Amino acid sequence: MERTPVISSNIQAIGYDPDSQTLEVEFNHGSVYQYVGVSQGEHEEMMNADSKGQYLNANIKSHYPYVKL
Repeated sequence: MERTPVISSNIQAIGYDPDSQTLEVEFNHGSVYQYVGVSQGEHEEMMNADSKGQYLNANIKSHYPYVKL
């Protein structure tokens, strides 16, 4: 999945696959997580958020199943 670099203190890049509704987050320390069932609208809101990390913590982490790659 192609990831877009972002400006964030914790997140290096974010990718999204609309067909599988999978959000992929690459952290600055090198870990990559995929969150499943994330709508395209949710992805767009995260990309437009002033703080990507805060948005991830408040709206993604505890709401969607994930796997660490």
